[in-house]
Parts: sequence; C-alpha cells; structure tokens
Amino acid sequence: MKKLAEIMTTQDVETIFETIQAMVALVESDGTLVSWNSAFESWKGRLPSTASLNDLFSEKDKNVLQAKLTNKTAAHWAVQLPPDGAGHAVFYNCFLFPAQDGRTLFIAEQMETDITLQEIIQDLNGQVNIFHAKSESMRKLARSKQVELNAVIAQAKEVSQTDPLTFLLNRRAIIRELQDEVLRAERYNTPLSISLVDVDNFKAVNDTHGHPIGDQVLRQVAHQLREGVRTPDIVGRYGGEEFLILLPSSGITAAAEQASRLCKQAHKKVMHVKEHAVKITLSIGVAQFRPGKDTWETLLNRADHAMYKAKSSGRDRWVVAE
Repeated sequence: MKKLAEIMTTQDVETIFETIQAMVALVESDGTLVSWNSAFESWKGRLPSTASLNDLFSEKDKNVLQAKLTNKTAAHWAVQLPPDGAGHAVFYNCFLFPAQDGRTLFIAEQMETDITLQEIIQDLNGQVNIFHAKSESMRKLARSKQVELNAVIAQAKEVSQTDPLTFLLNRRAIIRELQDEVLRAERYNTPLSISLVDVDNFKAVNDTHGHPIGDQVLRQVAHQLREGVRTPDIVGRYGGEEFLILLPSSGITAAAEQASRLCKQAHKKVMHVKEHAVKITLSIGVAQFRPGKDTWETLLNRADHAMYKAKSSGRDRWVVAE
C-alpha cells in the first residue's frame, strides 16, 4: 500500500489546509509570516497588523516560541492565545515542524474545554496578573503575597485537571498520569496495573430518571471508587460513564482482587437520589503493563477489550486482559 503522502497532490494538501479548523502558517526562522490558511486568516483578522508569529503570543510566551523556532526541530506545547470574540480564554495545542529553506510550519489546534472551566481558569489567571501588577509596589509584602500567588496558581492547576461533575481527575489529567506511570514502570521495572470501569446500562438510568439523577449517580459512583482504592491508586473520569483506575506497584492479582471488591460493593448498594432508588452494577477490564511490549495506549486498549468482554459476558463482573 502506498503512503498517503506519496499519492496526494499539492492541490490535495492545499484543500486540506483550507478546510481544516486548525490554524496553519508557514514562517521564517525569526517568526515572520510567509503564508497561512483560512483558519489562521480568520483568527488573524482580530489583529490585522500582525506580520510575525511572535505578535500572537504574550510577552511571557514569546521567548518560549523563539527558542523552539531557533532549535529547528519538531516541537509540541500548549499555550493560551488572545481571547476569542466572546472574551473567553482560548487554549491551543501548538506544533512546529521544520520545512524547506530553513522555514517552519506552525499548526495550532484549539483544545476542547468546557466554557465554564475556561471562565474559571481565565478568572484565576486574571487574579495572578493583578497580583503581578501590584507586587512591584508592595515589595515589603512580597513574601506573604508569594504564598497567595502560589495558592492561586495551585488552584488554577487543580481546576484545569478536575472533572467538574465528579471532582475526579479529568480525561486529560488521568491520561497524563497513566503516561507518567508507564514511564516509571518501564524505567524501574516495577509492576503497574490499570482497571477500566464502566457503569452498566447507564443510558437506562438517564432514560428512566432523567439526566440530573444520572449525574448524581455518577457522582456517587466516583465517590465509591475513590473510597474503594488504596492511597497510592489514582482514579479519574475517562469519559461519559467510564472511569480509569491506575494501580502503581500492583500486579494483576492485586488489581483483580480490587476489581472483584468494587463489583461486589456496587452490586450490593442501592443509591438513593432524592426520591429515587437506583441500582447499578459495574463491568471492569483489568490489565497489567508488559515492559518492552506495551505502550500506555496498548495497555489502555487491552483493558478496554477486557471491559467489553465483561459487558458481553453478562455485565456485573470483571475480566483480566490477555
């Protein structure tokens, strides 16, 4: 099979660049704009005098950008660019790819984040900026104010990593934790297991009782999972009615015992939400990291397949991945 790049024409590539929502621009080594696609032009319209990629970044981010451009290697980082038309903070995944003649291809893709979460982060970042402006005239209070600043930054970081419904780690944060744990297990040759948990027939809960009740059920499930694991274990909301549990320094036997216990606890419990009594069960797929064979993605896929095997075998059970 031919590679996609070998059969695509220049016109094909141009059509793709003009139709995708990601912003694409070709820049010189100093950041001067050479050419860009429609998405970049639409965004650039808010700053019509822009002639360089540097003009789009805040002062604190310009040095980071210039260092990456000077390095002339592929790079990826996340950054907040100027607010959108509604005044919301906008966060982007940015990529740099070396091109011909010493130029660089810049691609920026907007992150999918909850508007409410964006507003919270923007408000917290605003507090940080206000403090920076005042700190110069309040040198005598610098030490105490630094403590306040650290608290605000820590709060902003926590908000950006927290699922607003369950207050567990959100998908992006739990995946980042998984990546870190896989690297640690590979480097130090320590065991690592994960469990992918799905609430059985959750659609029926929403259809029968309504989405507000369904949300309360998910909160109670999240609480059960958080209380039902060891202190080193990490629980996050993977998406919808799915949760991911990381078990550092745990082999498959310990992970399977935990999954069995969580399934039994859920089976026995009746959740009381307002005037409703709701009964749920869990299907859990368990997998242990295989050094030299698994990546974080293959480990997650193995747990996912085991979880679906549990569901197809009748639900209300756990299955260990092969």
